[in-house]
Order: sequence, then structure tokens, then C-alpha cells
Amino acid sequence: MSLACNRSSLGMMAVGAINVVRGSRSSIQELLQIYNHSESVALAVDNPEMFNQIAKPFYLKTSIRFIILLWGEKSSLVNEGNKEVPIYTFMEVIHFGRESRRALFKSHDARQHYMFQTIKSDDIATLVYTSGTTGNPKGVMLTHQNLLHQIKHLSDVVPIEVGDRVLSMLPSWHAYERACEYFIFSRGVEHIYTTVRNLKDDLGRYQPHLMVSVPLVFETLYSGIMKQISTSSLIRKLVALSFIRVSLGYMECKRIYEGKCLTKNQKPPSYLYAMLDWLWARVMAAILYPVHMLANKLVYNKIRSTIGISKAAISGGGSLPSHVDKFFEAIGLNLQNGYGLTETSPVIAARRLGCDVIGSVGYPLKHTEFKVVDSETGEVLPPGSKGILKVRGPQLMKGYYKNPSATNQVIDSDGWLNTGDIGWIAAHNSTGRSRNSGGVIVVEGRAKDTIVLSSGENVEPGELEEAALRSNLIQQIIVIGQDKRRLGAVVVPNKEEILKAAKELLIIDSNSSNVSQEKVTNLIYNELKTWTSGFPFQIGPILLVNDPFTIDNGLMTPTMKVRRDRVMAQYRDQVENLYK
Repeated sequence: MSLACNRSSLGMMAVGAINVVRGSRSSIQELLQIYNHSESVALAVDNPEMFNQIAKPFYLKTSIRFIILLWGEKSSLVNEGNKEVPIYTFMEVIHFGRESRRALFKSHDARQHYMFQTIKSDDIATLVYTSGTTGNPKGVMLTHQNLLHQIKHLSDVVPIEVGDRVLSMLPSWHAYERACEYFIFSRGVEHIYTTVRNLKDDLGRYQPHLMVSVPLVFETLYSGIMKQISTSSLIRKLVALSFIRVSLGYMECKRIYEGKCLTKNQKPPSYLYAMLDWLWARVMAAILYPVHMLANKLVYNKIRSTIGISKAAISGGGSLPSHVDKFFEAIGLNLQNGYGLTETSPVIAARRLGCDVIGSVGYPLKHTEFKVVDSETGEVLPPGSKGILKVRGPQLMKGYYKNPSATNQVIDSDGWLNTGDIGWIAAHNSTGRSRNSGGVIVVEGRAKDTIVLSSGENVEPGELEEAALRSNLIQQIIVIGQDKRRLGAVVVPNKEEILKAAKELLIIDSNSSNVSQEKVTNLIYNELKTWTSGFPFQIGPILLVNDPFTIDNGLMTPTMKVRRDRVMAQYRDQVENLYK
């Protein structure tokens, strides 16, 4: 089905039409809103089941001219609504195209007319409506130039060659997936589509050279590996965990002596201090190296063979937890972290294999500029100072469709886009030389996610959530506390691990299959105290919820980011009761 979607999308752009893309998991109300707001004239629908769900409201509430069925047969369609609207199958459209080309080459006038139907680089290629983690989605106008910039310059980041296999699993309409697809097609390599359900099997079956996905997938892989280790025999478990600890220490030392550690210091340390630090790191790395290599031979080779990714994995579309990042570095799997927005087509920065600075999102892509400004004054801040990230470059959107006020709010007169993210630029890079914006980019979270306590103190919830998710008792969490005296959390517990922990701690009988709400709360609270003990703010009241945040229940975006506003709206009354 992805193939038909891609071919139809490319076909529309090739003839100069603007495609408006959206996933089949979107609600009918959202699809209708986007269709009418974008002033679309036709509908390309995935399959008969999807058509049958949306046919009647689309016939009644839109001025639709025709419909293209990308998959399946018209015999499976329910005949509801206006039968005067023609429906074509994907193969019928291909046939029409062939006939049209034959007619074109027979007619001199038609050829002349066709020659003047040129597509300009600044013409809109597609409208991509934002996922809407907060508020209604806006139509991002991406031009042919925006998309071509990605095709031309992703090669600086992705170590791809003819004959490689690339596995991806994002929605085919998403800006991140589309940019990767177009780049992959332009390089003539094999592209394999998978799903969350089939990921494990497809990794083993296809042994891809590269995989493109979002942080949640790499968190899932990490959790699966750690779970497998924890359920092995006591000796195997102790050996594996000891090896991992040694390798994490070795990699930390290696980053120090290679100059790949992030620093906010605007002034470099004294020469003597730097030399002592370098010498200590070299000595410790030399001591740990033999153990690390033994671990690689006995443990990590097997893990990498199971995962199947031989060159690199590329993470984007969200924040990559540092413990996941460091773990994959320790076991020798290249995990390249990138950064971008729908409004920037989307990639604006990414880590390279030659300079993969853990904790960062790497250097800007070619012809892309970054700066950091003070959130209140707008003053440009020096390297190492934290503020609002702004970006400028040829991949920047044309604006929001039919929404100039929203466009002017995020893009200033000099062409700088306010990303809405808090971050900083490293004061120096691994070579000590300035490059692009002076160093690698570090993103620390969304400015609008910042929680302001009633005391006036600002808290970035992302770091606390990332730390809490290291507990295998916590499946999902969002930190709350806006305008409250202290922080709280909405937590989806991992029921299987909770039951296991309760039995191991003798909280319940070994034959029991239930843990009381009070005991679950105590277990979760103790985990939060353990994993967030190093933070200045501790999490207080906890709301436990049974149902996970998912795409289907509307609490996650199609790219698996939690919709904070919707979670808060759904549990507003219970959250208020927490603070009484």
C-alpha cells in the first residue's frame, strides 16, 4: 500500500499538482477539516475499507470531483452518497497516463503546450498538516526546492551505497519519511517498509544496512535487549550487565580523549587541566579496552546480529533518550541522531559517522544556519548559552497555507524560523575548529512544554520523563504541575514488570496475579525517587492510568509522540484531585 501511496504522491508532484497528505488513522472530522481547508478537488484513498468509512461524510460535506482508489477493487465499495462522482482505481489512472502520453507525442500543438508547463522551484509541491500535539494542525507549504534540498544533502549524513537495503516504518505521508524515501529513490537502493508489529521479524529476514525510525522504536529495541538479559541465568545476566557497564565507561573515556564531549564552557579549560583530563581518559580507556573487546566478541556481536542493522540506524522526529543513545554506542551499533521539523522539510541537523557527538543532534545540513536567542529579549546568545533555537536555510517552508498571521509568528523578516525548541550550540567541536554555526547543536526540549510552578520556577519535563522511563516498571509518563506548588506525573505502569517486582520484593504472594493500586503507586513512587534523584525537582503526586497512550485513542501522534494537551484534557479532573 505504501508503494501505491508513494507513486501517486510523486505522480501528482511531477505534473505540478499539489498533494495534501494525511494518514488513514486520522479521524473523519480531521480529514474533512484538512480537505476543505486545503481546497482540495479530489481524493486518493488507501483502500475500500477506508473509503467505506469516509464516503458518506465526504460526499455530503465536500465539493469532490473524483476519487482514486489506491488499493483494492471497486466491487468492494459501498455505494453511498453521490454516484455521479467518478471513482478510478490506481491501475486505471496509470492506463489514462499511458494513453495521454501517446496522444501527446502524436500532436505537435500538445507537445508545444506541454513544454511550457514547467514547474518552478518555488512552486508548492505538497501541503503537510502538522501532527497537532497542541491545537489544530496547520498546513505547511513545502516547495519543490525544499524537497530537493533534502535529496541533495542527506548524502552528507546517510552512509548509503548502491546495493544497500534500508528499512523504515514511519507513515508514508510524514515529512521525515517522505524526505528519506525521495533520497533513497534518488540513490537507487532497496527500500523495505515494515510496521511495529513486524519490525523484529523483518530485521531478521532482511538484515538491512540502515534503518530510519523514531526514538520510540530504538527505546523498544533497547528495552527488548535488556529484558532478554534480565531473564537469562544469573551468571549470564551478571556477566552481560558488567560488560555493558565497562563499555559505557570505556566510551565515556574515549569521548574525552577524542574531544567529542559536549561542553557549555565558552572559555576552554587551562592547558594543564585539559592535558590531565586527556591523560586520565587515555589511561582509563587503555585499562578498559581489553574487557570492552572481550564483551564485543562474546555479547555485542550476538546482539548486533539479532538486530541485523549493519551500517547505521537513523533516529529523528523526537528526542532520543541519552541512556539509549549511549547503550547503542557501547555495543557498537551506529545510531545517528537527527533534528528537524515539518516546517523545514524536515531535516536541518544530523550527526555524521565521522563526528558522532553523543547527546547532540550533530551539525547543520549544508546551507543551513542556526542561532540561539534569549526567549524574552530576542538577543543572540554566544555558543554554550541556552535559549530558543532559530534556523534559516533553503529547506524552510513557504509558510502556513491561508494563515499569514501564524507564518509571521514563526518566521521573521530576515527569514529565521523560531523552532520553538530550547537548545544551545556547543562551544567547540572535536577538531577545535569552527564549523557552520560554531559546533554541534544540542536540543533540550520544547519551550512550550516548560512547566512553570506556582513558585515561579521553570522545569523542563522532558529530562525528568527520560530519566523515569529508564525504570522497567514505567511504560509511559508525562510530568505535570503547571501553576502548582510541586510536580506530579501521569503514569502508565508496565503491568507485567509490576507483578514480577511485587513478587520478588515479597509484596504479594508468588501465586497472586493482582497488585493493589496502593502498592503499585508505592512501587512507582520509589522508582521515580531512584531514577530522578539527581534532579533539583522531585515528582510528587502520581496518577496511575490503565490505558496506554496510543495513536488509536488519540493520545499519540502518528509519529508516536505523546499529545500532552489531550492527555491533560482526558485526565483533567483526576489531576486536579491529586493536588487537593
